[in-house]
Amino acid sequence: MKKLLICLFALCLIPLAHAATGFKEGVNYTVVRQQATEHPQVMEFFSYYCPHCFAFEPIIAELKKDLPKNVEFQRNHVAFLGGAMGEEMVRAYAVAEILEVTDKITPAIFKAIHIQRKPIESRDDIRQIFVDNGVSGADFDSAVDSFAVNGLVAQMDKNTRDFRIQGVPTVIVNGKYEVNPGSVKSADEYINLVKYLVTQKD
Repeated sequence: MKKLLICLFALCLIPLAHAATGFKEGVNYTVVRQQATEHPQVMEFFSYYCPHCFAFEPIIAELKKDLPKNVEFQRNHVAFLGGAMGEEMVRAYAVAEILEVTDKITPAIFKAIHIQRKPIESRDDIRQIFVDNGVSGADFDSAVDSFAVNGLVAQMDKNTRDFRIQGVPTVIVNGKYEVNPGSVKSADEYINLVKYLVTQKD
């Protein structure tokens, strides 16, 4: 885990380099399913509690901007970190998605946990972060146990199980390829690896 964190920080800090060529299965990525998704897709598995995911945020932001328009980008919060609050954080991310406020709430929660070191011990603590960042308490309350949020929570939990995710951050491309972040030397090379994989089907 320490090596991964060092790698992620290095990716954030190393100047962008020209894309590497000759990406290889078993080195740069692993095939985790035989069947690819019908349409190109990038799925990131992450957790607000994960310091590696926090360090990975600048790369994810750059990746989202750099992906072709036809590529669906999907984030999937996992529940296996954070103890009893793990599932509540999955729900918090789902609420942010449904209310279309992830751009405000995701940085705020990461900051609260990893910079301010604030204890987040209940749904009320999460609700306060939403309120502090411009979401009305009424909107949070109406969304948190809604059918839409429950459905998104169930889907994220299912994705975590189906892809057998045991560590984060993990990026799956086209539902078939798992990216190996330790195999690249810069953020630019990482992004180009993902962009290469979205063009692959076989």
